[in-house]
Amino acid sequence: MADEEKQIGPTDLRAAVAAGILSEAQAAHLSALAHDRAGRRAALPAEDEPFEFFRGFSEIFVSVGLVILLTGIALLLAWFGGPLLLIFLPAVCAAISWWWATYFTLERRMNLPSMVLALAFGAGVHVSALTVLAESGLSHRGTFVLAALIAMAALALWYRHFRLPFTMFILGLFGLQAIYGLTASVESVGGLTAGIGGFAFDLRNSPHFALATLIFGVAAFLGGMWFDTRDPHRLGRHAATAFWLHMLAAPALVNTVAMTLYNIGGSVGMTATAVALAAVACLALVIDRRSFLTAGIAYIALVISWAVRGGGDGGVGHWSAILLILGFLVTALGTWWVPLRRRLMQALPDFPGKASLPPYEQSSQ
Repeated sequence: MADEEKQIGPTDLRAAVAAGILSEAQAAHLSALAHDRAGRRAALPAEDEPFEFFRGFSEIFVSVGLVILLTGIALLLAWFGGPLLLIFLPAVCAAISWWWATYFTLERRMNLPSMVLALAFGAGVHVSALTVLAESGLSHRGTFVLAALIAMAALALWYRHFRLPFTMFILGLFGLQAIYGLTASVESVGGLTAGIGGFAFDLRNSPHFALATLIFGVAAFLGGMWFDTRDPHRLGRHAATAFWLHMLAAPALVNTVAMTLYNIGGSVGMTATAVALAAVACLALVIDRRSFLTAGIAYIALVISWAVRGGGDGGVGHWSAILLILGFLVTALGTWWVPLRRRLMQALPDFPGKASLPPYEQSSQ
């Protein structure tokens, strides 16, 4: 019993991977062996999604220093100005970011400074490419799209070299820019501000913008699932990369679908929105990613508000009831996420890829 109490857990394995003691494949195989020997191969004892923004205050301190240094370069750019410097200085900033990342990312393995440097690198490449293409006489649409694609290619190289999961989040944002540039018309861009309050993501009222968002959301979701299925125990960088891709996919997909259905109005629109949100909740449980439910909280609140207030404006009592119901629902989902997921996964028949999803408890022992 004493030996069992000293078992190495997922946190220890992730630390070993980060320290370079084990490779990701070795950590995954070791985890699989431990679960096999315990007779719980498909069990996932951890209830949370691994996420690490920074490891200590030293990373915050270093990040502040990097931001100050890079801001100095940006101010130098604003002071001199001119197209040549708009090409040269951002490129220098990107090169410096790459140079510093070889120390802070590869040697020190500092997460937050690495994220700051990845942002600076992507921004530097993008501004330089945008300036060069603008000076080349290319059309505005071509300049907008091609600059985003160049930045995506540069960030893909950054990810390949530094293995920083957050890189995919920045790459995805430039991918969104490229999709908007390919699909948006001048009229849709001009009318975007007017529709941002309630129709920007509506497929009927803002088809160019909403369709681009939907396409991007599907692409980010498929990318996230590709990484997720390669690290179902969520021990290494693949799962962390999937986390950032799902952070992009969730608001893009949920906003587009829910807003389109919500704007139908009436009982039909509210019912359709509620059904869509229930489907999103099931999807979030199946893939074990809470970001999709987080993105839908505002729409869940709207549906609850409609159910409580009906067609009236509602008073303090109505709003109190809405907040209580919403708070209870979100808290309950967060608290009983693991047993809810277990029951759902057990109820679902076998489907392609089910075995590659994060393991779930087979019983309520």
